[in-house]
Amino acid sequence: MSVEQPTPAAQLNKLEHSASSYLRSARHQPVQWHPWGDEAFRRAKAEDKPILLDIGAVWCHWCHVMDRESYEDAEMASVINEHYIAVKVDRDERPDVDARYQAAVSAISGQGGWPLTAFLTPDGRPYFGGTYFPREDRYGRPGFGRVLLTMSQVWKDRRDEANESATSVMAAIEHNESFSSNGGELSIALVDTIAGSILSQFDPRNGGFGSQPKFPHPAALDLLLEMAMNRDNDQARDAFILTLERMARGGVYDQLAGGFHRYSVDERWVVPHFEKMLYDNTELLRNYVHGFQSFVREDFQKTANEILNWLNTTMTDRDRGGFYGSQDADINLDDDGDFFTWTLDEAREVLDTEELAAASIHYDIGELGDMHHNPAKNVLHVKLAPQEGASLAGFSMEDMKELLASARRKLLAARAKRPTPFIDRTLYTGWNAMAVTAYLETARVLRDEVARSFALLTLRRLLAEAWSGEDLLYHVIAYPDQLNPPARIHGTLDDYAFTIHACIDGWFGSGRMEFYHSAVKLAEAMIAKFYDRKSGAFFDTVQSGTAVQLGAMIAQRKPLQDSPTPAGNPTAASALLRLEALTGRDDHRKIAEDTLASFTGIVGHFGLYAGSYGLAVERLLLDHIQVIVVGSGPEAARLEATAVARYGVNKTVMRIAPFRLVPGGIPPALAQMLLNVPAPREAEVWALVCRGRTCLPPVTNAEALLAALEEEPQSAP
Repeated sequence: MSVEQPTPAAQLNKLEHSASSYLRSARHQPVQWHPWGDEAFRRAKAEDKPILLDIGAVWCHWCHVMDRESYEDAEMASVINEHYIAVKVDRDERPDVDARYQAAVSAISGQGGWPLTAFLTPDGRPYFGGTYFPREDRYGRPGFGRVLLTMSQVWKDRRDEANESATSVMAAIEHNESFSSNGGELSIALVDTIAGSILSQFDPRNGGFGSQPKFPHPAALDLLLEMAMNRDNDQARDAFILTLERMARGGVYDQLAGGFHRYSVDERWVVPHFEKMLYDNTELLRNYVHGFQSFVREDFQKTANEILNWLNTTMTDRDRGGFYGSQDADINLDDDGDFFTWTLDEAREVLDTEELAAASIHYDIGELGDMHHNPAKNVLHVKLAPQEGASLAGFSMEDMKELLASARRKLLAARAKRPTPFIDRTLYTGWNAMAVTAYLETARVLRDEVARSFALLTLRRLLAEAWSGEDLLYHVIAYPDQLNPPARIHGTLDDYAFTIHACIDGWFGSGRMEFYHSAVKLAEAMIAKFYDRKSGAFFDTVQSGTAVQLGAMIAQRKPLQDSPTPAGNPTAASALLRLEALTGRDDHRKIAEDTLASFTGIVGHFGLYAGSYGLAVERLLLDHIQVIVVGSGPEAARLEATAVARYGVNKTVMRIAPFRLVPGGIPPALAQMLLNVPAPREAEVWALVCRGRTCLPPVTNAEALLAALEEEPQSAP
C-alpha cells in the first residue's frame, strides 16, 4: 500500500518531520497527531486532556482500515482533536513502547495486536484500550465514535475510577513483564519440559502448533530439531519435518517468488495475512537451512534458496548493504492480498492449455477460490504430492516438472506487472543483524559466496552507521530516502544482542578480527546498559537514573518470550556464551548463567514461546563442540562440510587460514587452544575437534573427522 501522499504544508500535523514510513503516511490526516515524545505529554498535562495512543505499522492491514474509516474522517478527527491529545507510534520504530502498551491492553481487554488503541491519563498510564475499533458499531465491537466520547467522559466525570484503573494496569505491566522467578533448577530436564509443552500443541495433520491463526515459531522449531539431533527424539524430528513440509506447500509461502507471509488465518496454512516481514523470513531461512543440514532434504534446500532469492531481489540494498524491514499485504484498502492471488481467468490469460492444466492441479487454482472478499481469488498452494498431481493432470513427472517451471515463470512475470505492495526500506539494526547471521549460516551450509559477501557488506554498514564504535548502538541504521528523524532512537537489548551474534558470525565467516573486537565491545556495552547486577537478567531498555521515562516506559521489562522474534534475555545469554568460547572470559559465562537461572521458576509455562530460552540452556549445559579447520582449498572445504553436517546449537565450525595463526590473528581462547596442539607433520590441511576444554588429536581427512564428531556428547560440569 502506498504510504506517501502529496499534502499541502498547511494541512500537515506534527508527524511531518518523522522519518518512519508509518508515521509519514499519517501526515495528511486531520487528526492532530504528535509523535511519541515530551511535547505530547506536556500538552496533555497543560490542557488536562487524556491521550489517545495509536500504535501500528506500515505493513498492518487493519491499521490502514482504521486510518481510512476514522483517522482520515474530518468529523471523527474533530472529536479526537477536541477531547484528546493524539499520539501515533510505529511499533517497528519503537518496540519498547509497543511492548508495554500491548501488555497494558492485554491486561484490560484480553486482546493484543495492531492497531493498538489505548486511552491514557495525561502522564501516559492506560485506563482503557483495545485493538481495531470500527467507525460504527459492528463485528460485535463498539463504534469508535462512541468509545471516544465515553472515554473522554470517564476522564472528566469519573476521574478517580480512571486513575484507579490506570494504577492497577501499570502494576499488572510491572508484574507480567518482569517474569524473573528463580525457583527451579537450571537443567536439561527443564529444556525437555519446554520441548514437551511445544510438542503437546503440535498439529499432526497440518504441521505447526495449535489451530488458527497459525504462526511459524522458528525458535521452537529449532529447539525441536535440537532435541531430534542431540536426544534422538523421534517425535520432535517428525514435528519439525512435517511443519517445514506443510508450511512450504501452503499459501503462507509465496509459491511464485519465495518468502513467507506473516501467518496463516487457518490451520492448514492456506490463507495468510499477506504482509512479509524480514525477521520471519530470516529465521525461517535458518530453519530450512538447519533442516537441510541435518536431513539432506532437497526440498528444504529448495525452499531456503527461494527465500534467499526473494530477499536478494526484493528486500535488500545491493549496493550499500542492508535489509529492508517489511512488505505490505495490500495495494489499497479495497483488496486483500490481490497482488499475490489469482482467479482462474487471470491464470488462463497468462498460461497455455497444458501449463494451465498442470498449474491448476499443482497450485489448486479453481473457479471457487479461497478469499472471502472475492471468492474467485485463489491463494496458490500445493495440495497434492508431486506424483499425485502429475497423475491427476495426466502428465509424466518430467513433463509436469517442465510445465510447472514454465507456468511459474509466466505467472511471476505477469504478477510483476501488477502494482507492487509497499516495501518499507527502513534498515532496523536488530533485524539486519538477524539477517546477517542467517545469511552467514546459509553461506556456510549451502556454499553460497554471494550470501556471505552481502552479509559482510551489511554488517560493515551496520557497524559504520548504527554504532558509535564504543558503547552506543542505535535502533535504526538508516531510513528510506535518506530521511533523518529529529533524534536517533537508542538501541534496545535486542539490537545489542543480535548485533553481537552478527559480529561473532562475521568473524567466523571472514576471519577478520575487527568483527571479533566489535563483539567484545558491544557485549561490554550491553552488560553495562541493560544488565541487572542486583537481581540478574537483562532489562529491555537502557537503565539510567537520570533519564525521564514517559508514560508506561517507567515499567521495567525483562523479556523472556519469543514473540515473534527471539527474546532478548536468552538471545543475550547465548551471545555471551558464544563470546566466552572465543574470549575465555568466565564473567561472560557467569552473567549468561545468572540470566538464564533468573527465569527457571516460570519459563516452563511458556512452552511454544520459550524456544530460544531452551536453546540457550542447551548451549550452556552441553559441552561446547568446536571444530577448527586449518587450511584452504578443496580439502579444507571438504572437512568444513563434514563438520557442518547435522545441526547442533552447541556446535561451532570455523575455518582458519594458516596466515592468521599469528599473535593477535585469532581470538585468545582459540589461540591458547591451538598453542597446545601441534599441527600434523607435512599436513597443509587439518582439523581439530574440541569438546569443552578438551581437544582430540588433529585429523587430516573427512573420515577421521566424522568419527571424532560422532562421539557421544557429555554434559558440562
